[in-house]
Amino acid sequence: MKTTGAIGDGAACVAQVLRSITFNNDGLIPTIAQQFDTGEVLMMAWMNRDAVKETLKTGRVCYWSRSRARLWCKGESSGQIQTLKDFRWDCDADTGLLQVDQAGVTCHTGRRNCFFNAVRNGEPTIISEVEIDPSELYD
Repeated sequence: MKTTGAIGDGAACVAQVLRSITFNNDGLIPTIAQQFDTGEVLMMAWMNRDAVKETLKTGRVCYWSRSRARLWCKGESSGQIQTLKDFRWDCDADTGLLQVDQAGVTCHTGRRNCFFNAVRNGEPTIISEVEIDPSELYD
């Protein structure tokens, strides 16, 4: 399913995708966002049925915020939006993979992606710099 925004054949496609995905007991599926043209892994977040529907219908990537207990579209307060390019799920249908076009940084820390912690030479190490001061991202 390659796209530059909304995917599929309307409601029928969305319904078919929702039937294909196995949501956990909390009604969620863990989802990885990946930059479509480089393969860079950007973040992991949770999606519920409404987040999947909204993402497929609009092409703007939305997730379920467990801490806020509400749907949130990536970049709604920071402007750092994700546009859907491809929507995939794994062989067990219990993990999603969104290939996206990320505008700006992904992480609330102001980094390009959320995976900036690593082990280097046997030590925990921060491997990427802050690109935008987080205070500039949020009101």
